[in-house]
Amino acid sequence: MSWSAFWLSLQVTTIATLCIVLIGLPLALVLARRTFPGQIVVETMLMLPLVLPPSVVGYYLLLALGSGSPLVEWFQIRLLFSWPAAVIAAVVVGLPLMFQSSRAALSNVDPQLEQAARTLGLSEWRILWRITLPLARRGIIAGVILGSARALGEFGATLMVTGNIPGRTQTLPVAIYDAVQAQRYADAHLMVLVMTGIAFAGLWLVRRLEQRPKSQTMIVHEDLYGIHVER
Repeated sequence: MSWSAFWLSLQVTTIATLCIVLIGLPLALVLARRTFPGQIVVETMLMLPLVLPPSVVGYYLLLALGSGSPLVEWFQIRLLFSWPAAVIAAVVVGLPLMFQSSRAALSNVDPQLEQAARTLGLSEWRILWRITLPLARRGIIAGVILGSARALGEFGATLMVTGNIPGRTQTLPVAIYDAVQAQRYADAHLMVLVMTGIAFAGLWLVRRLEQRPKSQTMIVHEDLYGIHVER
């Protein structure tokens, strides 16, 4: 078991998950509530990493982060073959799952509930925090779990932009590949079991979140009524 790869994977996944939420949730909110020319193109681009081969995603990242890119030529920032490049790869592959789940959950929030809150004088920010996000929380949390699980398991694009440097850029999926290549099957078995356990726990939580309580609509009406009384 490569503990350095395990802890590096946790570090990369934690930072990537934070980025996925900060990027994916606002995008999901905007695209769930607004329509504009070219919206389908934007949504398709966001979902593209789900269907592209990891080698293609990795190649695009090489172009974006490598020599000749604006990041290197203009800002002198070199990220290839470093753990921040693994974070970027994890964000790229995990973002579509966060966006897709959150957008579906936000689209399913009843607009009449939000309109009722407006008639009670709530600002748009308070409606977002007290009505929209609480109602969509299950889909949003599911998106966070799925996105982070995908980020943790990213292999192909990560290998292309970070290489396989033990202790520096070797994440757990890459360490599994390295152990199999070196015929260290005992290490590979243990790391595979760890990855499988984490993935199973994440999917189990998502399935639990999909079991929506039937009384949710009544709770919302009671909350709105409570706001009306307080006001």
